[in-house]
Amino acid sequence: MPAARIRSWKTVALATSAVLAGLVLPTATAAPASATTTAYDDTYYANAIGKTGTALKSSLHTIISDQTSISYSAVWNALKVTDQDPNNSSNVKLLYSGISRSKSLNGGSTGNWNREHVWAQSHGDFGTSAGPGTDLHHLRAEDVQVNARRGNLDFDNGGSTFTNSGGSLIDSNSFEPRDAVKGDVARMILYMAVRYEGDDGWPNLEPNDSVDNGGTRFHGRLSALKAWNDEDPPDAWEERRNDLIYSNYQGNRNPFIDHPEWVEAIW
Repeated sequence: MPAARIRSWKTVALATSAVLAGLVLPTATAAPASATTTAYDDTYYANAIGKTGTALKSSLHTIISDQTSISYSAVWNALKVTDQDPNNSSNVKLLYSGISRSKSLNGGSTGNWNREHVWAQSHGDFGTSAGPGTDLHHLRAEDVQVNARRGNLDFDNGGSTFTNSGGSLIDSNSFEPRDAVKGDVARMILYMAVRYEGDDGWPNLEPNDSVDNGGTRFHGRLSALKAWNDEDPPDAWEERRNDLIYSNYQGNRNPFIDHPEWVEAIW
């Protein structure tokens, strides 16, 4: 069962008060996520509660590094569970395109879906070995051709649509996911930056505010990711996915799905 949460967002409160007063709000940037409470705070996150900055990041790293790794081949079947379309149990929901596609169409051909590394493999050169290359918290089902179009681009705003984009955009140096999953992408990238700190044989992955990271261990653009985390808060589907990875596969959680306000607390 998903953990019960009490969630209060500043943007929702602001909009509600404006409606009650009969006012029309001007367009504004998203406010940072307000504090949340989860059933895991007294147990799983006990050593992180009340901390901020580097102390919070370090504590969360210790917590979520207690993890079971799976093989790259096992990712196929895992994604059929974690990425299942809530409206069709025979399909997976593709991340960037939003397309619902048969679970049986996994592979490498046109019309298939494959395993997208949201934190691009070349940003740290970790490949598909058990570890960051197979971490379900950033692996998602995606159309083969859309996956190839995204390649290893950093994330940022702007660009043009393309075939099966679903509203996602691309330009010469960045990729913008469709609005419905912008927060999901941000929280996956920032999970990776906390989970992999260079102390377990894997690269020290870090976000920065660049879009030309290529083969380095960095991923951007941090300012866009922070805004997306606020604009697109976790929904029930994303929370369910976090619960499934925790209970069925890896035994660890993405803390930014449980506590999106921790993004601002760290960065």
